[in-house]
Amino acid sequence: MELGLKDKVALVTGAGSQIGFGKVICLTLAKEGCHIVASDIDFEGAKKTAAEVEAMGRKALAVKADITKKAENREMVRQALAAFGKIDILVNNAGAILGHGPFLEQDETLWDRELALNLKGCMLVCQAVLPSMVERKYGKIINISSDTAKTVWPMVSMYNIAKEGVFKFTRDLARTVIGDNIFVNSVSPGWSLDTDFAKGDKEALKPRFLAETPVGRGTTPQDIAAAVCFFASDVSSDIVGQILSLSGGSTFQ
Repeated sequence: MELGLKDKVALVTGAGSQIGFGKVICLTLAKEGCHIVASDIDFEGAKKTAAEVEAMGRKALAVKADITKKAENREMVRQALAAFGKIDILVNNAGAILGHGPFLEQDETLWDRELALNLKGCMLVCQAVLPSMVERKYGKIINISSDTAKTVWPMVSMYNIAKEGVFKFTRDLARTVIGDNIFVNSVSPGWSLDTDFAKGDKEALKPRFLAETPVGRGTTPQDIAAAVCFFASDVSSDIVGQILSLSGGSTFQ
């Protein structure tokens, strides 16, 4: 299927990890013909991802940015527009679980950091990118959320709460900007042990997660990248404000 992504410009946050969703999203979009802005607070990692994109024959720009800082998001967008003149696609991929533990022992400072990274940061990046999309009357925004937001855990997880906020933000923003021909949707991964996102002994975690997942495997970066490409393309032009679960059937609805 021809996705029509040739010469589109995609900005991907959280693109620095060399075993994360962001890098594979960048490479998959590049394979489909996109030029890439690889953004991360880890600038060296972002540069490695950008170099791989260039090795594929596409143009790439690495940008260092902390998405929780409004000024840094504006500078990120300024650099992207200076390099390419447009941003067609935004993938809000940056995020992390920063900590967990018994609710009564959880630290307020950590709550602030997790909410800022996983929800507020996504919102700030959209604020920075949207003016140029509105001006051109075109844009695709894909927010990476998490199917953990659909589950109840035996502790209060600020990460899960923030990602549920991403669900709501995606729907509200979609309704807000669809009149400007800007499509907002979310890809919601299940558990993945193929990235550096999972903490602790990955082999020890596998039996627990596999037992909860009907397809018998975890979500891969390539699973996520394929869904992002679908939402980034005009093939998905009748889909607005939707949350697409890629979790192997572990969160049936």
